[in-house]
Amino acid sequence: MAFGVATLALRALGFVVALLCLGIAAAPMAQAQSATPDTLRIVALGDSLTAGLGVAQNEAFPAQLQRALLEKGHKVEVINAGVSGDTASGGLARLDWSVPDGVAGVIVELGANDALRGVDPDVTRKALDGILSRLKTRDIPVLLAGMRAPRNLSPEYAQRFDAIYPALAARHGVIFYPFFLEGVAAERNLNQRDGIHPTAEGVAVIVRGILPQVEELLARAGKQTKR
Repeated sequence: MAFGVATLALRALGFVVALLCLGIAAAPMAQAQSATPDTLRIVALGDSLTAGLGVAQNEAFPAQLQRALLEKGHKVEVINAGVSGDTASGGLARLDWSVPDGVAGVIVELGANDALRGVDPDVTRKALDGILSRLKTRDIPVLLAGMRAPRNLSPEYAQRFDAIYPALAARHGVIFYPFFLEGVAAERNLNQRDGIHPTAEGVAVIVRGILPQVEELLARAGKQTKR
């Protein structure tokens, strides 16, 4: 009898584990099934500002942006390819697996960590140039989000760093949003205690500001997919 009870218990445990495994496997499948064939997949390639450090994942930039676009009637999926602590060079190194085939457009938000660490602007420029060049080769439209160096660095450094983004946007003909943290940087009520990462409310401000450029990206992406 004891053996029989133990056997039943093991079988029950196995059944529960199987259900859990099915649940885990079913989640990505459900997400994939929710996207229709004409859904545009956009990758947000960035650092912690994209990843959503310190906020719930459903309040991170990609999630809030996707909701805003869906509310405006766009059929879109925004994929979170943000890695906290990433530099522009790190983004370049992981570009191919962060931006798989089938992606219709990319939002590039990188460089903040370069500035915080005082990385030579020439290194940042080269990495971002590499990202834009490789995406251009793949015929993937890009929205480049600019960044600004902290003002406590030397004026020379800030000038060299800030100039990277408009120059590369013009060179590659990509859509350009001058400053990703526009309306949020240095606003205490829109940032977390570290003064660097936006709160959920701060992310909402970013989304509202960048939305017109993202819609332009979707327009370009739609034209590319119809070729």
